[in-house]
Amino acid sequence: QVQLVESGGGLVQAGDSLRLSCVVSGGTFSAYVMGWFRQAPGNVREFVGRQGMSSGYAAYADSLNGRFTISRDSAKKTVYLQMNNLKPEDTAVYYCAAGLAHSSSAASYNYWGQGSQVTVSS
Repeated sequence: QVQLVESGGGLVQAGDSLRLSCVVSGGTFSAYVMGWFRQAPGNVREFVGRQGMSSGYAAYADSLNGRFTISRDSAKKTVYLQMNNLKPEDTAVYYCAAGLAHSSSAASYNYWGQGSQVTVSS
């Protein structure tokens, strides 16, 4: 079975940085595309970014304006989301997800983390 466990969320002020972690157990880590999504109350689940664990190729939502970066530690089977210059509108529950193809659609991902709350105060 495949499990994704997230950590690193919290309460920060606008302009601060935060790094989320997602540890993957089971499956074949190098075969996955790892995605990050977020969902604020009353909103749909929104694509943030994705990265192929083998190739390192990454893509991000244009609306982030380069503030977020995905990285990985293959030895630890962990993927990270580095969030810089956080804004109040970034407040959401952030989810990591694992799939087998590059996609910006949540429906394309097979396994999901439990979610991690990120709250950004003004």
